[in-house]
Amino acid sequence: MSKFGLGRNLTDLQNEIGIAPDISILSGTERVVVRQVPLAQIGVNPDQPRKTFTAAELEDLAASIREKGVLQPILLRSVKNRPYSYEIVAGERRFRASKMAGLTEIPALVKNLADENAMEIALIENVQRENLNPIEEAAAYVNLMNKCKYDMSDVSRLIGKSESYIRNLIRLNALPASVKKLVEQGELSASHARAIVVADDPEKMAQEIIKGKLSVADVTARVKNGPRAKRARAFVDTGIDAATLKKMSDNISHTLGAKVKITGRRGGAGVINISFATRTQLNEIVDKICK
Repeated sequence: MSKFGLGRNLTDLQNEIGIAPDISILSGTERVVVRQVPLAQIGVNPDQPRKTFTAAELEDLAASIREKGVLQPILLRSVKNRPYSYEIVAGERRFRASKMAGLTEIPALVKNLADENAMEIALIENVQRENLNPIEEAAAYVNLMNKCKYDMSDVSRLIGKSESYIRNLIRLNALPASVKKLVEQGELSASHARAIVVADDPEKMAQEIIKGKLSVADVTARVKNGPRAKRARAFVDTGIDAATLKKMSDNISHTLGAKVKITGRRGGAGVINISFATRTQLNEIVDKICK
């Protein structure tokens, strides 16, 4: 059974929310049918990874919708105790453009989804379509990890990208808001931004990069010799190496008779996950830990 609430793999999700979804989709025992939903009954998802929608792209899509209609249904979920009846899981750009085009309703798939399921689908849809800028993508990974209690390996399996890719991108969250804005606007590359995360003054360094058109190699060399570089490395070095974590995991697993995974964090912190198959095994694990 997948750890993820959806209980399905990436291929299943892509089949459901791909470029041309079927009019009627059988998902487990639930048949989901495309229906016309009034725009007034739809609200946006506060956990939507994508935050930036340019006026130009929305107007282009609105023009297409006026001419051809909405060719791909959006994905919604039913919600309660909100000012609206449905919340967008995937397709907010189409929703916004449909409003601009003067439509009063939009074709949609409506599913019953928990919060974490909706977050997973929204992230997958945006990452696979490359709709997110690096800052949005980094924030989406952190949000998913915090709210769904996932670690980096879980996110890696979910979206089909390496842990190193996710780790490097997440570093962007530590940048000042002004520098993040430069990345979102395309004035500063994600590679440059990652290089100055540990700089003494990222904002000043960002302006120097733009003004002097510095290469990533130049920036990396400057930061490496900067006043904060040594402190940043020392902070990272307080973590536990992978070989030691595996040895610890194996030792605990042998003692408890259960699968154990230790995930290290920066600064020496981390999480221990213990898996059990039955209530009896859980009781045995608890007894051993308490003794």
